Amino acid sequence: MSIFPAKILLATDGSADAELALTTAVDLANSTDSELHLITAAPGAPDPVYATHEGSFHYETYEEAMRAVRQDAQHILDEQVEKVERAGGRVAEAHLKTDERRDQAIVHLADEIGAGLIVMGSRGLGGLRRALMGSVSDSVVRHAHCPVMVVRH
Repeated sequence: MSIFPAKILLATDGSADAELALTTAVDLANSTDSELHLITAAPGAPDPVYATHEGSFHYETYEEAMRAVRQDAQHILDEQVEKVERAGGRVAEAHLKTDERRDQAIVHLADEIGAGLIVMGSRGLGGLRRALMGSVSDSVVRHAHCPVMVVRH
């Protein structure tokens, strides 16, 4: 039995702290010969005015706004997969979650895939921030079944 995780889950939203978590997760996965999984969890229910990477847009229906949320999250996930590969890593599987809160999606996926470690940045793209650590990372640390590495600058 090895003390190293067989599967590492990288939770990423494309933020600066998530970028540092990405390089850390790639280094860990490569040095321990672990599978690397990625998750991008889209924010919860969008407002009628939703801010994407390209700017703010107004949507007539909730379905249009949710489609934009999913597309934006998929774009972030695709970018992160490319960055992992450029950093010399290999992604076993990339996961997009849009049906629950970010923290719950990360914890549930880690449990589902049997992750031995979750790696994430301390603060994401969200506007609401805690004093020391973002609300999503704080919740994941408190609820995950496995160790969580919170990476910060």
